[in-house]
Amino acid sequence: EFVEMFVGVGASRVRDLFKKAKENAPCIVFVDEIDAVGRQRGTGIGGGNDEREQTLNQLLTEMDGFEGNTGIIVIAATNRADILDSALLRPGRFDRQVSVDVPDVRGRTEILKVHGGNKKFDADVSLDVIAMRTPGFSGADLANLLNEAAILAGRRGKTAISSKEIDDSIDRIVAGMEGTVMTDGKSKSLVAYHEVGHAICGTLTPGHDPVQKVTLVPRGQARGLTWFIPNDDPTLISRQQLFARIVGGLGGRAAEEVIFGEPEVTTGAAGDLQQITGLAKQMVVTFGMSEIGPWSLMEGGAQSGDVIMRMMARNSMSEKLAEDIDSAVKRLSDEAYEIALMHIRNNREAIDKIVELLIEKETLNGDEFRAILSEFVEIPVENRVPPATPAALPA
Repeated sequence: EFVEMFVGVGASRVRDLFKKAKENAPCIVFVDEIDAVGRQRGTGIGGGNDEREQTLNQLLTEMDGFEGNTGIIVIAATNRADILDSALLRPGRFDRQVSVDVPDVRGRTEILKVHGGNKKFDADVSLDVIAMRTPGFSGADLANLLNEAAILAGRRGKTAISSKEIDDSIDRIVAGMEGTVMTDGKSKSLVAYHEVGHAICGTLTPGHDPVQKVTLVPRGQARGLTWFIPNDDPTLISRQQLFARIVGGLGGRAAEEVIFGEPEVTTGAAGDLQQITGLAKQMVVTFGMSEIGPWSLMEGGAQSGDVIMRMMARNSMSEKLAEDIDSAVKRLSDEAYEIALMHIRNNREAIDKIVELLIEKETLNGDEFRAILSEFVEIPVENRVPPATPAALPA
């Protein structure tokens, strides 16, 4: 509320705020979205009078100027700590930074307990299992998940939330609204082979996350989906796991090519190709996981979402290095595609059986999928799911 179009209003509001704080000392002043006034100074073109800068100058003076503001603690929040003025972050002002990241599995369990306190759940619903199924969800996402599940339970005339509503809500939040299932035989068969291709290649490549379910129910832009569930919070990911994800991502295209022939390959793999190309590029330029060597090939800001910084980084490298990067990315993708094609060719019988069942049931869960697949081929040890359900986490 400091920023105003009239000159001087923001600064006078800061003075009033601290005057009020002194009268109520000891007290806490909390400033939300501090980057609205605390942005780096001197970035405007051509100088002139910037109202934001005046407000920031006043804030800096009030926080740690000549006059001592004892008994007042100032706390601020921002999503963009990288663009704050350095004077704001020096000792005496905002000298402690507390990074609030997305919660880990234990944090998610505790957050779910808070948001689930006023909701009724069936006996089969375990908050620990929901927490394990939702890596990367923030507190707001988890609140949204339980609200969505409660709405679905009400719509279905139930008196308590069951695991079916939880599953549907996770699917809806991650992938979008449910569409109507295709009736056309050829398209449905093609989507089924595509999705089973992902599931087979993922399951048979060591280091890949286990399949949670394969479905032909369209969501968002996707005609069908294969869901994988991480075994643990993916904070540190090995080269083997990243490569396995690329193989799994190419499994859909490989299945289309092997089963229907190259002329029948469809546009369905466009999203997969985008994802795996991005992943392969990260392996080469950010994580140093290619033959180019263990060093980061991007300059400072180039790994951020800043397009201009990325363009400058590309321009600052030699043509030879840019070529090496492109060929290393292509080599990774080609190698993964060969493995995906091999998995599809070697397991044609299993794929046909799974596809037949999938077209009939429209959704297969991970256990059903693995049970059929293990009749034909041995699943790598590291990709097997332990038979017991996840135990309750220690409080």
